[in-house]
Amino acid sequence: MYSYNEFDEAFVRERVAQFSQQVARRIDGSLTEDEFKPLRLMNGLYLQLHAYMLRVAIPYGTLNPNQMRQLAHIAETWDKGYGHFTTRQNIQFNWPLLKDVPAMLSALADVGMHAIQTSGNCVRNVTSDHFAGAAADEIEDPRPYAELLRQWSTDHPEFSFLPRKFKIAITGAPNDRAVTKAHDIGLRMVRGPKGQPGFEVLVGGGLGRTPMIGQVVREFLPIEDLLPYTEAILSVYNLLGRRDNKYKARIKITVHETGLDEIRRLVEERFAEIRPTFHGHDQDLLEDIRAAFAPPAFRNAPTDAHDAALADPVYRAWADTNLAAHRNAQYAIVTISLKKHGETPGDATADQMRLMADLAERYGHGELRISHEQNVILPHVHKADLPAVHAALRGAGLGTANIGLISDMIACPGMDYCALATARSIPVAQDIATRFDELKLEHDVGPLKIKISGCINACGHHHVGHIGILGLDRAGVENYQITLGGDGTETAVIGERAGPGFAYDEIVPAIERLVQAYLKNREAPEETFLEAYRRLGLGPFKAALYPAEGKQDAA
Repeated sequence: MYSYNEFDEAFVRERVAQFSQQVARRIDGSLTEDEFKPLRLMNGLYLQLHAYMLRVAIPYGTLNPNQMRQLAHIAETWDKGYGHFTTRQNIQFNWPLLKDVPAMLSALADVGMHAIQTSGNCVRNVTSDHFAGAAADEIEDPRPYAELLRQWSTDHPEFSFLPRKFKIAITGAPNDRAVTKAHDIGLRMVRGPKGQPGFEVLVGGGLGRTPMIGQVVREFLPIEDLLPYTEAILSVYNLLGRRDNKYKARIKITVHETGLDEIRRLVEERFAEIRPTFHGHDQDLLEDIRAAFAPPAFRNAPTDAHDAALADPVYRAWADTNLAAHRNAQYAIVTISLKKHGETPGDATADQMRLMADLAERYGHGELRISHEQNVILPHVHKADLPAVHAALRGAGLGTANIGLISDMIACPGMDYCALATARSIPVAQDIATRFDELKLEHDVGPLKIKISGCINACGHHHVGHIGILGLDRAGVENYQITLGGDGTETAVIGERAGPGFAYDEIVPAIERLVQAYLKNREAPEETFLEAYRRLGLGPFKAALYPAEGKQDAA
């Protein structure tokens, strides 16, 4: 994985020194909150409902054990002993004191981390497939390209004050695990007519109050054109993007109002102008970056321990849900669930972070990944070591066998933390997980993605959940709308609103009725919830959600 060079180190240290002075001026009253706000946001510091919140960048979701241990140290020293992993592959600390933030940033810099561009109208943390470099279906590891984009976009003089925030996601596999179609720019690696790798480029995706699926602006972009073409898109957006209304400032609105064909024409025109100015320097840099992402030295050993452990039903359940196919047949990708039933999705204690760091160091070739689904990944674990990994995870409350199941929910912090939220998310997620654990239905139901947002900003990605839940305020009362049939993969689609919302005490029974309707109507146990919904349509699920309406119609 990439490590800071001398330039990176000096750049981050200078930013820490600058912000330390700004914090001191805020504390002594030299800066008002209005004056301080744009400065703190440039350094990832938010003011939430109850306290400041520091959002730390984890570029393309990749961490080493020392970095994870440092996050644990920060959580214990300056926060409340835990951190919250987000859908942007970042980590948030929800309770820092303003006076401590410079020390937190300095501690991050000690291990090659920072909070730069985790907020503001700039290019945010570039996200990627959390199985990158390990997945069996991967064409090529996308992380070198993500790192190239990170270096290019950091403090870019033209793109530091865009009309609105800008998010890029990249995947190196045909199976999209990075939700590329819901990003401002989505990059999906594909093969060209001669079998060469390149990118399908999408623009104008995004969720929030106006959800849209990205549209293909280039069917095939050669790898060597990635940076100039991305710059061309941002240049066009920076000129056309609206600054009169922040709700209409994202590139998805620009594409919608301008039209894809005209956007494509302008981008290609700008691309032709700037492409010659790169002189191949970006490709030289890319070669240096690629060297940092060389695969680890995989070992050759028997897998008997894993094979024998499969006789244990507890281990087998975990293996069935939490392991994914690795490009090396002797290895597996391990997803560590941060969704123990009844716990807050995405939270990890300092002790849990240290354990995951130790496991990565001992069994995982020194790599960890954060997924946009708020879990942690050990991308390279030999099958002979899986029983030991599983035992250690179970002892730390991290061995829940539920990846991809009902309780593996995405949930934003909601009204427990966020100043923008209009309803609670975390308690709803906890209640749903607890209820289905009581019913012992999760494994029978199979793959089902529930995503929960506490406001229309959709940080919980509810629009692309198989079942999406949106919490709103209705005359001072929490009300939860349900959408069905959403999908965040390569077949992405925005979910369909089912009907009127539900009160807080009605939402869990409503989800239970939905699941029971699926179990009743599926053609076979192999048919997933999403497949059944696409076959049957809204009808039987809406009837289950609103049984009183069906009785009235019958009368």
